[in-house]
Amino acid sequence: FVVMVLDVRHRLIGMHTLAIGSLSANLVHPRELLKVAILSNAGALIVAHNHPSGDPQPSEADVTLTARLVEACRLVGIKLLDHLILATGGTVSLCEAGWGTRPRRGALFR
Repeated sequence: FVVMVLDVRHRLIGMHTLAIGSLSANLVHPRELLKVAILSNAGALIVAHNHPSGDPQPSEADVTLTARLVEACRLVGIKLLDHLILATGGTVSLCEAGWGTRPRRGALFR
């Protein structure tokens, strides 16, 4: 699970590994993300992780985690722009997939 740290113009200023998971799980807490973001003077963030199964579709845990991260970032004034899931079967952007624009699915990226 990595975070790409961006400045206020969305230029990359750093990339950090937050966690290395097991075959089927990865534990990430908002506090680790915010620590990196605040210490880096981030204006925005993009997070990403892989699915070893090869299926890039977001799990319920992915969506729940993303909602928690978006809210935590919102509280400190840092924008979480996207959550990318990488797999051999392709890449999914939760933002592009509509998780941020379709209210029926839950507008995460406002």
